Formats: sequence, structure tokens, C-alpha cells
Amino acid sequence: MSKVTSKYQVSIPKALAAKIGIRVGDELEWEEAAGTLRARATTVLKAGFPVAERLRLFDAATARQAERERVRRLPPGKSRGWTREDLYRR
Repeated sequence: MSKVTSKYQVSIPKALAAKIGIRVGDELEWEEAAGTLRARATTVLKAGFPVAERLRLFDAATARQAERERVRRLPPGKSRGWTREDLYRR
């Protein structure tokens, strides 16, 4: 049995959450049904993203990383004003 807090928060028993597949960060949708409350997990993606979506996300992340690396590079002949060895001299 759970108790409603002063902020209207409710804890889900761990065994029940595990049985249903509710994890930390999942969202619940609440609805009234014949004078009772019903909660339904709305973010249940047990199998993960489809392969095509994972590949799309991977390609987007790879493109972002390539852009970051391109921006970081100094043009040929340009200096930062310090060398790696300067950092380690004491």
C-alpha cells in the first residue's frame, strides 16, 4: 500500500514496478476510471529504438562530432601562442 504525500506524490512498490516494467524516468499517464485512478506507462520502449532510428541517430551524432573537430582545428601556420611542453614546465 502506498501513501499520498503532501505534494500528491505516490510511490510505486518496487516489485510491482519491476513486474510491469516501469523504470526510473518513465512517464505515467493518469486517468480517472469509474471513481478510481488508473496509471499507464507512456514511455515503455522495451525493445529499444528500431535499427533504422538508431542508425539515423548515430549518423547525426557522427556528423556533429566531425563538425566539432573541424571547428577546433587551427588553420595551417597559425599558432595558439603556447606549446604542449609549456604546459608541463614547472
